[in-house]
Amino acid sequence: MTTELTTGVDGRPAATPPVDVPRLQRRTLLLLCLTQIIGGTGMTIGMTVGVLLAARLGGTAISGLVQSASVVGGALLAVPVSRIMRSGGRRPGLVAAYLVGAVGGVLIILAAVTGWVPLLFLGALLFGGGTTAGLQARYAAVDLAEPTRRGRHLSIAVWATTVGAVTAPNLAAPADRALAWTGVPVLAGPFVFSVLAFVLAAGVLVVFLRPDPLLTARRLAAPAPDAAPAVDTAGAAAPADRDDGLRGALRVVRDLPAARLGISAVAMGHLVMVGVMVMTPVRLGEWHSDAHLLRVVGLVLSLHIAGMFALAPVVGWLTDRVGRRAVILGGLGLLLAACAVAGTAGHDTVRISIGLTLLGLGWSGTMVAGSTLLSESVPVSVRPAVQGLSDLTMGLAGALAGALSGFVIQVAGYPVLNLLAAVAVVPLLALALRTALPRVRAGA
Repeated sequence: MTTELTTGVDGRPAATPPVDVPRLQRRTLLLLCLTQIIGGTGMTIGMTVGVLLAARLGGTAISGLVQSASVVGGALLAVPVSRIMRSGGRRPGLVAAYLVGAVGGVLIILAAVTGWVPLLFLGALLFGGGTTAGLQARYAAVDLAEPTRRGRHLSIAVWATTVGAVTAPNLAAPADRALAWTGVPVLAGPFVFSVLAFVLAAGVLVVFLRPDPLLTARRLAAPAPDAAPAVDTAGAAAPADRDDGLRGALRVVRDLPAARLGISAVAMGHLVMVGVMVMTPVRLGEWHSDAHLLRVVGLVLSLHIAGMFALAPVVGWLTDRVGRRAVILGGLGLLLAACAVAGTAGHDTVRISIGLTLLGLGWSGTMVAGSTLLSESVPVSVRPAVQGLSDLTMGLAGALAGALSGFVIQVAGYPVLNLLAAVAVVPLLALALRTALPRVRAGA
């Protein structure tokens, strides 16, 4: 049992009924996994047909831009969502993200009905709220976690998205057929189910995510009025909570080496993963006929997704067992290996499959260990703002990689794309090797 503290009328901490933190953490983690499955299914079922719908409404040339709009939307929404969490806790922030995603899904359906392409772009931008909610949920999983279990708990929330990522693509066609009788345009049916999934996930969080894990963590960490100034995990005075926006988050990350390493690992892992992954189907199309291309691409990307999510709990266990920096270094090593294998594979589909699997594993290492390190290295008072900055940086890095990778492929080819991705990893590798990380403490 842990006693939760609040402020009494005299300004001094007043004891409230005890909070069983381990029990509350287990309940929170189970609830987050459930909403990750629901929301992840809604997000993926829409993304499965999003490019096809965009191509039908506006042509092939804009289909990739619509997909990028969803990625950028998810990144930009991380900032206002983190602001909501800063003032109201995880519950209203996650609910707001899912509801924005639902509004985006409705606009996409209206765009399919009207054929209005600008409405499709706006809908895709807001639809990224589903991604924002899924990413922010991993941080909610560690608010009340024991220091020695933070990596595992965060990785479980990441792993839960595997269910949606694997099953949702197979549900797209049945969802489209199921609503054909209603007059919903072809390829818009899956977005109806996306909207329903987002609303259901938001409803579950509204009803059951109580007490809020972030607000509870803050109350438990609140010092007595006469206590010494807070000290972060590096042993330095915690940054003052003067600005909960981007400027304040940037100041905190600038002042804490561990936070810099965490946010850099997450962003770089995502940049390399997206840059190589999005152009791999194009590479496979160079020697596979149209009759077999989709089957081959599906198999290769399935192995890639399995590398990203299926072993996340193992990555989380290693993060707690051998340390955050060790797993980040391992993830960076796997990214370099992935680029070497895929970049030198030529027209060998098996080697490219191995490379994409290693790419997924490297992303998992940098994502889980980097997110865990970032969360525990900053004071709880500014944590949501810094986490929002991390997701913004990660999303923009992925969008940039996706936009530039096509140009690189056209000008220089797939091997050069992998070479450039590997070169981008080297500075972060040097940063990880020279950054001395603090020991994790229970009050972090």
